[in-house]
Amino acid sequence: MAAHKLTAIRVMPSKDSGRRQQQLLRLCSAFPPFLFACVALWFFAFLFHHSTRQLIQTSESVIVKQPSDQLKESGAHEDLGAFNLKQNSTPLEPERKDPTCDFSKGKWVRDRHRKPAYDESCGDIFKGWNCLRNNKSNAKDILAWRWQPLQCDMPQMNATLFLEFFKNKRIGFVGDSLNRNMYVSFVCSLKEASHKVRKWRPVGADKALTFLDYNLTVAYHRTNLLARYGQWKAKEAAGPLEKLGLLRGYRVDVDVPQSTWAEAPLFHDVLILNTGHWWWAPEKFDPVKTPMIFFEKGEPIIPTKPPEEGLDMVLKSMIAYVEQRMPAEGLMFLRMQSPRHFEGGDWNEGGSCHRSKPLTEEEAKTWFALSGKPGPNVEMSKANLHLEKAIQGTKFELLNISYLSSLRADAHPSLSAGKLHEDCMHWCLPGVTDIWNDMLVRRLLQLQQEASDNKI
Repeated sequence: MAAHKLTAIRVMPSKDSGRRQQQLLRLCSAFPPFLFACVALWFFAFLFHHSTRQLIQTSESVIVKQPSDQLKESGAHEDLGAFNLKQNSTPLEPERKDPTCDFSKGKWVRDRHRKPAYDESCGDIFKGWNCLRNNKSNAKDILAWRWQPLQCDMPQMNATLFLEFFKNKRIGFVGDSLNRNMYVSFVCSLKEASHKVRKWRPVGADKALTFLDYNLTVAYHRTNLLARYGQWKAKEAAGPLEKLGLLRGYRVDVDVPQSTWAEAPLFHDVLILNTGHWWWAPEKFDPVKTPMIFFEKGEPIIPTKPPEEGLDMVLKSMIAYVEQRMPAEGLMFLRMQSPRHFEGGDWNEGGSCHRSKPLTEEEAKTWFALSGKPGPNVEMSKANLHLEKAIQGTKFELLNISYLSSLRADAHPSLSAGKLHEDCMHWCLPGVTDIWNDMLVRRLLQLQQEASDNKI
């Protein structure tokens, strides 16, 4: 009877402790005079075991939240929040960081323990940008630098979290090959968390992937100027342009988007636009032999405009075009200009990029200064003046990747791209463009959280 009562109150916090308790009970039932002492002994043993387990669990949770000794030595900051790809087991909630933190201001910190979000095996990487596979001499060293904002942290995106929070959404990268560089980095990062994808080309896209488990579509729409353009030749009948002596050039319709992305605002929930590189490309748009000739409402603009004024007109028209067609909750970004790093001349003048580490801030200032004698890389500073002005009073946000990228003269494919000239404009993948996407994703999740808060 005594043994029966003891059995009724048994609690087993673990298999080992359960076996010990059974042995104790058998011992107690064999010696009734010691029953009371046995019950007390059993009870205190249980309390001791239970409290010890809780103490261990508490200690473990504290230990997990501490940066590793290696990360402390490297200066890296381990963040267990939304953007660390290696922490996909953490609760899927976006970080509530200070939205006023400027991710664009900071410095590159040496961090040999940092791992890229993906590797050279991602099949979406354009061959010329795969510096690891192409055996670029400093390909691994490019990845050993971490961008550290001045007032906050910006760890790698958490691909699983992003896929969860952007289920049933559509994201479009619209622009030149530098936006393709960014698109490839983005989808390679997401594929680390979800491999089940469908390739297709919706609404004029050059490339697109839908992550089937989340119904998230990411697309790239190729367009150099955003506006529609094509070759123009003088006609026999003298028109207003012929009277100016123009024989040929490129017609640019400032108020008509290129067909490759014209339907993108109606299709996507998020758009990231860029343009800039082609506006200062004399080898194509020669200001004398084949100039840009701007049209509006189907008619040539007389007197003719220089490319800088044409860019302003195109940006104004295309931003308005997007705003009129995007859904009310749509998110619109204009990415600032990606820098080039040619030394000794432009791409067609034997220019090269053989740096093995990032530039200093002072070096970058001289490379991209608008004052003095402009070098082959000054287009970044020129373009950004127009981009910053274009979004004033609009719903667009600037994605400011220019400064952090301007320091990375070491991170271009250079000779490993396999071209007739060095590629000092695009970026090695994995590489600098991954940081652009870390910045983009962090901002997207902030905006998503703000929208959710406003609905409460």
